[in-house]
Amino acid sequence: MIQFKFSENWNRIKQFIKKIVDQIQALYIASRDPRTSWWTKLLIAGLLAYALSPIDLIPDFIPILGYLDDFILLPLGIYLVSNIIPEDLWQECLSIAKESRSTLPKSRKAAVVIGFIWFLTFIAVSVYMWNQFGRAKIDSE
Repeated sequence: MIQFKFSENWNRIKQFIKKIVDQIQALYIASRDPRTSWWTKLLIAGLLAYALSPIDLIPDFIPILGYLDDFILLPLGIYLVSNIIPEDLWQECLSIAKESRSTLPKSRKAAVVIGFIWFLTFIAVSVYMWNQFGRAKIDSE
């Protein structure tokens, strides 16, 4: 019989979240470092905009799926971007982030950018759907 140990699993989840927060702070520190290339800073800015923006790909109020995008997209983005940053710089930024324990504010600018991207995506999908289905229906009448 499989026994579910809630406290052990809950502690693992809390450690995972703490690690993600430390890595996001390390990315923020790396984005301010002059040793980081401009295109890496651009990738970091995009990832941080998504991480700090109150607007998510899937809204958090949707049960399970709302947090699933945060548990998949953020670690994947952190993994990809941290592999681009030189190893010594990444370790330095990570240690600074772990020591400082400062919190990063929610970014209204990032929310505007993410909202604008969603708006453009909605327009693009609407135009595509209209061209594929709406116009064909009107032409057949």
